[in-house]
This record gives sequence, C-alpha cells and structure tokens, in this order.
Amino acid sequence: MTATAARPGTGGRAERFARPVLLAFLLAAAADLAGLIAGAEPVHLVAKPLLMPLLAGYAALRGGPRLLVAALLFGWGGDVFLLVDDDLAFLVGMGSFAAGHVCYLTLFGRGEGRGRAPAALATGAGYAVVLAAFLALIWPDLPADLRIPLTGYSLLLTATAWRAGVFGPYAAAGGALFLLSDALIATGIAKWPQAPAPDFWVMLTYIAAQALLALGVLTAVGRAAGRAGPGAP
Repeated sequence: MTATAARPGTGGRAERFARPVLLAFLLAAAADLAGLIAGAEPVHLVAKPLLMPLLAGYAALRGGPRLLVAALLFGWGGDVFLLVDDDLAFLVGMGSFAAGHVCYLTLFGRGEGRGRAPAALATGAGYAVVLAAFLALIWPDLPADLRIPLTGYSLLLTATAWRAGVFGPYAAAGGALFLLSDALIATGIAKWPQAPAPDFWVMLTYIAAQALLALGVLTAVGRAAGRAGPGAP
C-alpha cells in the first residue's frame, strides 16, 4: 500500500508513522494466520483484535477518507464480537460489520459522484445471480433464527462487493474477497463440508479483502489529489 492520499494537514510526519503501522498490521496478520494453521487459539485471540485498528490507523495516517477509517473500525467491532461463541454476540458482530458496509457504500457513492468509474450494471447482475443461487442452496441448512439476518446482511455485503469497483480493481477484488470470506462463514454455520483449517481460509480472505479495499480507496484518492495539485482545496 504505497498510495498517498493526504487530507489537508497531513504530511511528512504522518507518513513516517504510516509505514511502521502498516508493518505492524502485516505482522499481526501473519501471526494470526500462523496461529490458525498451528491450532494456537491464544495467538488468534490476541492477533485478530489488532488487525483492523492497525489498518484503520494506517489509512488515517495516509490521509484516507473518514468513512474508510470508520468502516475498518466497525470491522474491528465485528471481529471482537465474533470471537465470542454466542448467538447474540454473533448477531451484534454482524450488525457491526453491516454498519461498516454502510460506510463503504456511502464512500463508494461519493466516489462515483466525483468522476470515478461507475459501478457496472453487468457486474451487479452477476453478483445478484450468485447471491440468489447461494441463498437458495444454503437456506434449508441455516438455523431458522439466522436466516433473515443473514439474508439481509448478505444483500448489504453483495452491494458493497459490486459498488467497490468504482474505486478501481484493488477495491473490486477486496469486495469480492469479502463476499467469499462471509460465504465461507455461512457454509460453516450451515454445517456444509469444510476445507482443512476453515478458520484460516476465512481470515485469509477477510484480511486480504479489507487490505485491498483500503488500498483501492487510498490509491484512487491519492490519484485524485495528485491531479488536483497541491494548491487545490
């Protein structure tokens, strides 16, 4: 993540702090994934809650939009609540993620309004077909009390995946991986057959998704700032 996207008031000092924070995020991600592969649950419990605050801190230090920072911090809330093995905590965590997706969708809407690429209707139609097919297949195997909340959340997440493309290919890939990560969670809830180390694959796709979304936004905003010039408001 090397894009510069500075708001007024950010500068060299923030840039110096940004790289160590990014390194800390990458180290926390590596530790979390290694802990999941090794079956070291305490490592996961420590590393997972560090991920999104570090990524949000990096985005803030690079002058990223406040809505991006907010989306990442809502992701942190979801991460923490989903560490608790409880249905209520799961719903609260899903609500926190949903709030993050609202932030992303608002940010993407503003980006499209500022001359960035519009979200392709064909891509949206493709996502809609995939979502409908997935929900039809998984619906009978979901717990009855989670069917409606998961469907609502899936609609919001699919909208995020579609709209992410307005900020370029990195953000588009991040949106798609976010959808894949949550689909893996849903298949686990539905008791479908899982790949070895399923939590590893969930976290790998999730971490990559959030990082690519942040990279896509910072890259696009940085390019816009460069075109506007240093004297632009």
